[in-house]
Parts: sequence; C-alpha cells; structure tokens
Amino acid sequence: MDQWTNRLAPQLRALVELAAHEGHMTQAAAALGVPQSSMSRRIHALEEELGVPLLIHDGRIVRLTPPAQQLAARVRDPLRQLELAIAEVTGAADPDHGTVRFGFPLTMGSGHIPDLLAEFRHRHPGVKVLLKQAHGAALSADLLAGDLDLAIVIPAPERLRHVRIGVQEIRVVVPDNHPLALRRRIELADLKSEIFIANPPSYNLRRLTESWCQEAGYTPDIAFEVTEFATIRELISRGIGIALLPHDERNPPGLTELPIAGPQYRRDITLAWAATIEAPPTARLSSFLLTNFD
Repeated sequence: MDQWTNRLAPQLRALVELAAHEGHMTQAAAALGVPQSSMSRRIHALEEELGVPLLIHDGRIVRLTPPAQQLAARVRDPLRQLELAIAEVTGAADPDHGTVRFGFPLTMGSGHIPDLLAEFRHRHPGVKVLLKQAHGAALSADLLAGDLDLAIVIPAPERLRHVRIGVQEIRVVVPDNHPLALRRRIELADLKSEIFIANPPSYNLRRLTESWCQEAGYTPDIAFEVTEFATIRELISRGIGIALLPHDERNPPGLTELPIAGPQYRRDITLAWAATIEAPPTARLSSFLLTNFD
C-alpha cells in the first residue's frame, strides 16, 4: 500500500461511515469511536486532498454530494476486506465474539432456519446475529451494498459468491375442503379455473407461478397480491383462493399441500457472502449452516 492510500484510508472510512448514517456526523463518529471533531477533520481533509466538494450542510445533518456518494459506494467493500485481512493476519479478530448481519428468505420464517439459529445461539452465545427477512432480490442487493454479511438466497445470486445448500420444493396449497384436496398429486393444468393468491411481481416465486402456469396453457387469475407467506396461507384457509408455495412441514391447520407432477417445480437454496474474505464470526455462522443445513 503506497503512502497516498495509507493517508487516505482513515478519511475514506469516515466518508463510508457518514454515508451509512445518512449524514448524521455524531452517529458516524460514535460508530468509528472518534470525537465528532476528528470526524469532521477527516472529511474536510479528504475534500482538500481530492479537490472535490463532498458535503452539503443541511441544518444539523450534512448531505453527501453525488461524487461523495459514488466514492463511498465504491470503496466500502475494499476497505472492509482490507480490515478483515489485517484482523485475520494479526489474530485480532475473535471468532466467538462479534456481530453477523444475516438475511434469509420470507419463505423460511418458520421451521428449519429458526431452529438452526437457536442452536447456533446455544453453541456460540458471544456472537450477535442481526436478522433481516426479505425476498431474494432484496437480499442480494443488501449483500452487494455491504448491508449484510451473509444470507440464504433464493434463487442463486449471479454476482455474489455462493454455494448450493438445498432444494425448496414448490407445492399447490388449497383449503382442506377444496375438491382437489383428496388428490395425491396434481397437474398445473388442473388449476386453470382457480383463483390464485401470489406475491407481488418482483418476487421470484410470482414469476415462476406465472411462467409455470403459462407452460401449462393458461395465465393464472391472480386476485390477491401479498408479500407475507403466512398471510397467504391464512387467506387460503378461508377459501379465498389457492397458491403455489414452498413446502412447509409446519403447515397450519385447515390447509392441504399437494405435490405437483413433474420434477421441475423446485428452487435451489444458496448461501451467499458479501465479501470474499469473511470476518471470523461470519465464518462461524457460515460453517455452522453449511454443516447443519439439510
């Protein structure tokens, strides 16, 4: 690392932290563990070094100029990887203490993932896990932005390091009193006249539902769009419609899951990383998930 980069590293870290705290200088300084005056000096020194205005003062907060926002986004991950590499080489990082920002899909809010997180907490009580649930595209975006360290993502993200850890089977979910509920297996063509409940169009499962139904010869009649899968199941139990949903061993009473004829109605479950270098607490969690996810 040359002297120019050495000199700018603390200033760039201050800029990244200020961007993360949306211009709140006091909060950013506290996150870095420095006085607010030091934080201000670092930002102003960076402005002078680059010859580019970085801040717009707006009352008690400051706003980053477009060049400052672009620079913060570009250097966030390299700085993080540099810090992790130094911690790993020097042994400064403690794998049994620290924080992991972990995300997982909305379809996995009950059952296996909560069980695994409870077991991980029991084994590693010193590791704090900050959880976020979202659909696959949102989780991938958070990983790319550095807002998450690790996530289970469906479908597999294209621009992130990931590994396949399982398969999620998609089934037809109907009320117990539905005429199709006694079937052992169902063809998607049999659902042509049904009312569907589905996620919004940005969700992968919504796109798959439309694509699979179109392959079966029709466009599904989607009368309700719902983000929460638990709510979809509640609506189905009340006879409002049916849905294509991931298999859930803890399906609530009043519902029947029907396997779909054909092997293609499934999605890969992947574990994805934000950075090429893992912080030791993140490595603890990823290793645990890779070993115990089945």
